[in-house]
Amino acid sequence: MQELTHYIGGQHVKGKSGRFADVMNPATGEVQAKVPLASNDEMAEAVAVAAKAQVGWAATNPQKRARVLMKFVELLHRDMDKLAEALSREHGKTIPDAKGDVIRGLEVAEFCFGAPHLLKGEFTEGAGPGIDMYSLRQPLGVVAGITPFNFPAMIPMWKFCPAIAAGNAFILKPSERDPSVPLMLAELMSEAGAPDGILNVVNGDKDAVDAILDHPEIMAIGFVGSTPIAQYIYARGCANGKRVQCFGGAKNHMIIMPDADMDQAVDALIGAGYGAAGERCMAISVAVPVGEKTADLLIEKLAPRVEALKIGPYTGGDDVDFGPLVTKQARDRVLGLVNSGVEQGAKLVVDGRDFKLQGYENGNFIGGCLFDNVTRDMDIYTQEIFGPVLSVVRAPNYAEALRYPMEHEYGNGTAIYTRDGDTARDFVSRINIGMVGVNVPIPVPLAYHTFGGWKKSGFGDLNQHGPDAFRFYTRTKTVTARWPSGIKEGAEFVIPTMG
Repeated sequence: MQELTHYIGGQHVKGKSGRFADVMNPATGEVQAKVPLASNDEMAEAVAVAAKAQVGWAATNPQKRARVLMKFVELLHRDMDKLAEALSREHGKTIPDAKGDVIRGLEVAEFCFGAPHLLKGEFTEGAGPGIDMYSLRQPLGVVAGITPFNFPAMIPMWKFCPAIAAGNAFILKPSERDPSVPLMLAELMSEAGAPDGILNVVNGDKDAVDAILDHPEIMAIGFVGSTPIAQYIYARGCANGKRVQCFGGAKNHMIIMPDADMDQAVDALIGAGYGAAGERCMAISVAVPVGEKTADLLIEKLAPRVEALKIGPYTGGDDVDFGPLVTKQARDRVLGLVNSGVEQGAKLVVDGRDFKLQGYENGNFIGGCLFDNVTRDMDIYTQEIFGPVLSVVRAPNYAEALRYPMEHEYGNGTAIYTRDGDTARDFVSRINIGMVGVNVPIPVPLAYHTFGGWKKSGFGDLNQHGPDAFRFYTRTKTVTARWPSGIKEGAEFVIPTMG
């Protein structure tokens, strides 16, 4: 049985707490490794190492820091197959999807090559009589990220790449369900030239999370996960005087207008609703066709596509559409919600509850499920399912369709499929959602824009990656300077002005 480690100060460190969690193979249900769960003392040791390393790293010029990330990206390309295989083995997603996970993180690392430009301050000559004024963007110190199981490569890189490029040291607490890839990323950062202690991986559970939230030397925390935990981390972190950004749950709607290209819309729903077994915060889980004719046609075209989905382990080849859910508990929760949908009166058009895969009977597999005639009071509509389940909510007109995403408590992503520019423009302008797609099913912004949801999907003023990331991981210092030749004799008792 493999025993995983922490990664602190540029080396693998065995756990000292005596507590471990099982790392499962989602396809077989077998334990494949043990991961240590850190104590408060172990977290404190990692923070001390990071704080010591950060001083010299902050004094390193931004161009040299960016070059470390350039080398890191080169190493990610070199080890792409190895990273994807490790990710799929612990998470369950297909190899192509796992590579996409790595690449979307890699793209943020590429954006961070621009750190010398992104960290520039501002300068005003002659702001007042003999006075110059300028601002500096300086790193916070030691910062931390608490990241989820569903993107074990991408989201850690969304956090630590800009933080490190900005001159901080980083403590990463990844999900204990699939910790191997974060450890591999830390190794690659060391190989790329990051000083020992600049990127540390400390595995753990709630004890490790609370240690991060309470440690006085951790200045900022980024989190991605469920909304209840996001609210907990945001409240406790802020109460401890930390800068916090937290991203929670989602219920992403896709509106299909009567003029939409229906084949294109169905393709979009199949990929966005069932890819990665629905374990994406940007998955489309609600389709809102406008008009009965549109809804009937959508179900007619969608049902056979859902029935034909190929489900299997990541070793099943490139034609596997999605794999198992990450844990048995996750599978049980999804099945419970599907059962509740049936009990509450939704029509289960495609029933994937009894799906079994020969040779993998103990795996966490569930077939694609498709509901029709879902209403707003049903659990399958109000809750984030995080599984391969798509709900169709019929709307009589555009105004009613707009109400569904507008009035839902989550505001992560949404999309509209239409050929009409006026409708699309109105939708984009009015919708109270953080990320919007027009004929794009999963509107995840590219690395040089910013990612973040509204309402109960996001907590904090600044988002992930893009320029916001550099704002989050730095603070502004403004300097007002006047040299002796410009200073008048005598005391000044009035507040300085621009006069």
